[in-house]
Amino acid sequence: MKSDRIHNLSKRRDIKGRFIMYWMQASQRTEENPALEIAKQEAKRNSLPLIVLFVFNTDYPSANLRNFSFMIDGLKAVKSKLKEMGIRFTVLEGNPTEIVPRASRNCALIVTDVGYLRHQIAWRREIAKASSCPVIAVEANVVVPVKAASNKEEYSAATFRPRVLSRLQDFITDFESVVFEPGDPVTDFETTFDLDNPDLSNIDHTASIVSNFPGGQEEANRQLEIFLETKIDRFEKERNDPNCDCLSEMSPFLHFGQISPCLIARRVMESGSSGIEAYLEELIVRRELSMNFVFYNSRYDSFEALPPWAQKTLNEHRSDRREYVYSLSELEDGMTHDPYWNAAQREMVVKGKMHGYMRMYWGKKILEWSPDPETAISSAIYLNDKYELDGRDPNGYSGILWCFGKHDRAWAERSVFGKVRYMNSNGLKRKFDADAYVQKISSLTSKE
Repeated sequence: MKSDRIHNLSKRRDIKGRFIMYWMQASQRTEENPALEIAKQEAKRNSLPLIVLFVFNTDYPSANLRNFSFMIDGLKAVKSKLKEMGIRFTVLEGNPTEIVPRASRNCALIVTDVGYLRHQIAWRREIAKASSCPVIAVEANVVVPVKAASNKEEYSAATFRPRVLSRLQDFITDFESVVFEPGDPVTDFETTFDLDNPDLSNIDHTASIVSNFPGGQEEANRQLEIFLETKIDRFEKERNDPNCDCLSEMSPFLHFGQISPCLIARRVMESGSSGIEAYLEELIVRRELSMNFVFYNSRYDSFEALPPWAQKTLNEHRSDRREYVYSLSELEDGMTHDPYWNAAQREMVVKGKMHGYMRMYWGKKILEWSPDPETAISSAIYLNDKYELDGRDPNGYSGILWCFGKHDRAWAERSVFGKVRYMNSNGLKRKFDADAYVQKISSLTSKE
């Protein structure tokens, strides 16, 4: 495994203790998980037992019953797989910055995975500082590690694409499975969160469980096989039509680290399909551009993260008259004058996923119908993070701010939007049968 994936988070180097710990947080899988393999390797090298720890944080930002349920599906599968491998899996409830240092008192080395959002970076920094043993982090949820792809925030996909694709072959097969013989069991601490009977009484229940879309690495692999067998050949031409079922459905699984993006990329490349280039553009270029964005720009969820030209033009049009202005509750309930927007919002509320093309339209209209850009950004993030199974994600923040000019260029000037790209319902109708989409969502929601 290339060293670019591995980062020392502390200055400590001596591996002295009773066990190796993999603090699993962002990469919730046992299959093709570089962080887990490094932990197994270190346990084998030092003749120490290995324990995998997951910290269940019910106070996680914007977390609710919907995304916790999906995550628990995946963690149950992890627990089962690790048991088969003879590796103990412990789930402790609380704040990682308190739990991990306390749980690792007798630990020789902490291995963890990587998250790119502010709080995820802060967690790892604080834990490395508080822990008495070395701490290393392994980038397991991108094809090309962020700093290997670029050492700065990239302006757009056009500037990022050649950088990330030039490193693709260096990392897409950069995985080594370690043969591991489990050592003596670690008995330092017991599970405090029961995955089979989880107590979720104190969390937000207003976003219901999406019962027909379970989480977990087995389900991720099943959905990938369906995509490769029945959808990828149509992906390039039909991916922007929400009436055509041709998307991979991988984003929720990628968000929770339940499947490896390298594995997906290899399987897609092996398919020989005409949809390879279009799909890898989404999986690698666009998705990893979002990691580049949030890693190098800590204001990723604010107006200040927009490029100067977008801030300038939106500021110049702040006082423009809005034909419609909707409150957050009206948006959340899908109570606007626009049946296409309402259908998109309803799709997200019911299914936990909104079609990507409709999500762009959805975000543009929130800008058009809000009293100012800051309110629009806040509303879009609130709704996306609450209802999308892949919410609270770099891809989500990047996608929302794209609607306000991020990673885009200036277009013809108009009211409210200024030079930010505009979308309207006539554009939808030129792309696909928008009325059929409304009917489909209406039929879907009538079955609730």
